[in-house]
This record gives sequence, structure tokens and C-alpha cells, in this order.
Amino acid sequence: MTKRIAVTGIGLITPLGLDRKTTWANLIRGQSGVDQISAFNAEGYETRIAAEIQDFNPAPILGRKESRRLDRFAQFACVTTLEALEHAQLDTSWTNPDRVAVLVGSGVGGILTLSQQYDVLARRGPNRVSPFLIPMMLSDMAAGQVSMMIGAKGPNFNTVSACASGADAIGEGAEMIRRGRVDIAVAGGSEAAICPIGLAGFSACMALSKRNDDPQTASRPFDAHRDGFVLGEGAGVIVMEDVEHAKQRGANILAEVAGYGATSDAHHVTQPDPEGEGAARAMQHALDDAGMAPQEVAYVNAHGTSTPLNDKFETMAMKKVFGKHAYKVPVSSTKSMTGHLLGAAGGIESAFSVMAISESVIPPTINLEEPDPDCDLDYVPYTARRGRVQSSMTNSLGFGGHNASVLFKEFLN
Repeated sequence: MTKRIAVTGIGLITPLGLDRKTTWANLIRGQSGVDQISAFNAEGYETRIAAEIQDFNPAPILGRKESRRLDRFAQFACVTTLEALEHAQLDTSWTNPDRVAVLVGSGVGGILTLSQQYDVLARRGPNRVSPFLIPMMLSDMAAGQVSMMIGAKGPNFNTVSACASGADAIGEGAEMIRRGRVDIAVAGGSEAAICPIGLAGFSACMALSKRNDDPQTASRPFDAHRDGFVLGEGAGVIVMEDVEHAKQRGANILAEVAGYGATSDAHHVTQPDPEGEGAARAMQHALDDAGMAPQEVAYVNAHGTSTPLNDKFETMAMKKVFGKHAYKVPVSSTKSMTGHLLGAAGGIESAFSVMAISESVIPPTINLEEPDPDCDLDYVPYTARRGRVQSSMTNSLGFGGHNASVLFKEFLN
């Protein structure tokens, strides 16, 4: 490691709130963001629940005209970035804009716009398709629009690694700072896939919970009666800086990025490795990168999707990496409250992992009524735990066998 990396700002839009503070308060309270779908009529779908964001209006922040030319996932990314920069007390008058990177991961990009415009094509013909279709649907457009909005001229791209996209964006942004290529990296993930084709597609994969009559208990990671994940939407962006850069401007450093690991299962298009081998290697690489022992990890924000296979194999992977410490380290799945934000998951869960350190609170796992015998770790059921959190690891595991782990620690001079 050539440089240390500080986290100085966080921006969040989640099913639990339209900003960082509201989201965190509801998360620590153990509130569920899942309900019946309101974005469209889901009658006839096997799954009719999701973790939607309510009352989101980007126009006052981004402008009415500009907002209409952005897909919902790009709107989320732009608004969260502005909050993260404000939190970091950074303005957009960069001394050297070439030294500012923007990496915003997204698994499916502008699927909402694509879905809507396909309907226009079918009903009204090709000449009525919006000229903004392509620039709104491309998955790199969250990162592209953010860079244009803030005037960042350094590396700018989208990481696409399914549900690991947001975590990979943060990991790769940190690597750019380490290499000395940039001083600042704005990184995270954004997703807005709650639309008819998105819901139907994940339902066809047999991935979603069908607990339609009791939405708020549907996302139940590590529980014996879990039956699939709940689709969510939102964005999480963090500001990372070279520690010396942050110190020079008197920034409040929330935590330090300690390590990053990324691997592939090379096993199956949707199912994780049955031994948790790929996830275990990602966690181990993050530890090695940080120069930390497993016993030094104080909290794990698990991928914890609430699917039968993921929770079992991720638990198995943690036992491989942490050994006896696996039974001592608190582990929670915040997806029990936010649902699964796909490519944005790693962004918001990295933010949660940083806030666990800076706020000295470990978020709970809700809906854990009857633990699966194969899931026998300390999952912080129902009630948040207060106290010093010296380090935290977040895991993101995606379709295609993508695995990413990011490790954060307290910043100590």
C-alpha cells in the first residue's frame, strides 16, 4: 500500500430515507422499507412486494429539465453525490479536476427507461421513441452524469459486476488513490429496477420472496423460513481521499479504507459456489490487503440476501476465513430492512459499514425469528448494538460468481 485512504463523506437514498441521516436512524431502529409495490400494478405477479423509495423528487435539487433527461438510477446517483460532497465539505471548484475520479456501479442501468420506451415502440412506432433513450439507459450514465455535474475530469466509469458493482466501484476507486493517480474518488452504486420487466425477470429466476401478505417480514436473512430476496432501489456514494489531502484541507475523517478483495467463483451463472470458496477468498484478499488478522475485524456487514443458498454459503465462507472468531464477530444483514439494491447494494452497505465505525453502532438483522441451523453465527437479531467499532467488512456477492469485500477501520493519526 502506497497511500492511505480516508472516507470523508457519505450520501444515501434508500427505502429507509431520502438522505443519510434519515436512513441511518431508521436502520438502527430496525425499520423495514418493504411494502406492496406502488410504482405499477403488480396484480398477477408471483411477487407483489418491493423496497421502494417514496416521495423522491429530484427536480428541486437537479432542476426540472435536467431531471427529465435522467433515468431514475442516474437521478439517485446525482442526488446522493451532492449529499456526499456536502458531508465531506467539498465544493466542485476543484483545484485540479483531473485528480478527481467518479466510479458509480450499476448492475442493470436504465432498465426503467428501456422498459418504458420499448412500450412506446410497440404502441406508437419507432419514430416516437425518445432521443434520450440511449443516453438514459446506458449503465455508465450515472457515473457520466455525476462527473459532468461536479466537473470531475479524472477516470470515470461504471463497474458492472451484478450485485458486487457498488463494492467494486469503491474498491477500484481506492486503488486509484493508492496508486497516486487521483486525490479524490467519488464512488458507490445506484440502481432502480423496480419495474414490470425487472420484477418479472427476477421472479423467473426464482430469486424473489413471495411473502406478499406480510411484506415487512419478507426479507429475513439467515432465517430458516427465508424464501428469496426483496427487490430494492436507491444509491449509496462515498467520498474517498488521500489521507494527506484530507488532512491538508482539515476534513473530518469518518474512517479509513483498509483493504479490498475481488474474486470469481467460476462456478454457476446464478448460484454461489457450494463451499463458499470464492467469497472466502475475497474476504481473505481484503484482510491480506489491509495487513490485518481475522481477529481484528469487529463487524461484518454480510451480503445476506435472504435466499436459501446465499446465506448458507456466505456463513460457510466466514467460518473458513475467521475460524473460531466467526462465532465472536457480530454479523448483520441490513438487507433485512432495505431489501436488495442489486448493483447499489455494495455502495449503501459500504456507507453503513463506515457509519458503524463513525457512529459506534452495529445495525441489526430483523425478521430473524428461527435461525437456520446452517446459519449459526451472531447475526445481531432485531436490536442494534452500541459501542466502539474499530473495523468493519462488507461483502457483496453477485450473479456470475462475482465476489467483493471491502474492509474499513477507524482512522488513527
